[in-house]
Amino acid sequence: QVQLVESGGGLVQAGGSLRLSCAASGRTFSSYNMGWFRQAPGKEREFVAGVTRSGGSTYYADSVKGRFTISRDNAKNTVYLQMNSLKPEDTAVYYCAANQSPYGLGSTQSRYEYRYDYWGQGTQVTVSS
Repeated sequence: QVQLVESGGGLVQAGGSLRLSCAASGRTFSSYNMGWFRQAPGKEREFVAGVTRSGGSTYYADSVKGRFTISRDNAKNTVYLQMNSLKPEDTAVYYCAANQSPYGLGSTQSRYEYRYDYWGQGTQVTVSS
């Protein structure tokens, strides 16, 4: 089992940047595909970005492509989400999640919540206009 703890959320003006971190403990971090999801008030949780176990492949929702970057440091058991050019519509609680499949999820499968086995508690990101 792995425990996930997000940090780095906060209040930022539109056009600004934030970097979220998700620290993992427990089993070997490098054996997990990782993802970031978000949930805005009154909306369903949605996929933001995903990264394979080695970090060799990354996937993004169309709404964040070109603005957000997911990365991981397996030596530090941490996955990151660098968010640039933030917009008010990016306001949400951001969650990291871990998938323990021995294979990469791929672009399509990485977008489904049910493919992830472990979730963090979330960190709030608020973007003011």
